[in-house]
Amino acid sequence: MATSQVQTVSTGVDKAKLTVAAALVVAALAAFYLFGKQGPLVQWAALLLGFAAAIGVFFTSEPGKALNAFGRDAWREVKKVVWPARKEAVQMTAYVFVFVLVMALFLWLTDKTLEWLFYDLILGWRK
Repeated sequence: MATSQVQTVSTGVDKAKLTVAAALVVAALAAFYLFGKQGPLVQWAALLLGFAAAIGVFFTSEPGKALNAFGRDAWREVKKVVWPARKEAVQMTAYVFVFVLVMALFLWLTDKTLEWLFYDLILGWRK
């Protein structure tokens, strides 16, 4: 039995990149509030540029590359999905609605039967 082993190596460079990315997010948030007097355009530009820089730094690290590879693999799998035709989707939706209606009716009848049995016959509270 052959098993593949996945080994995650976190180097100092990757830790530094993640630290820089986190610092850029904090700096972007600080810039957003510090540039409050400059106007909303400058505020949002500073915030978005800071976030873009943080994302760029993150995706150069190993965890970022792994996340990017995961996203590519997930998208490749989504492309393989065979979606139902409109007729099939409508039929399955109708089946679900009918089942829910039948189940609701069954549970209501069961509730009323037990209510009648316990409160009227056994306890005699409804006279």
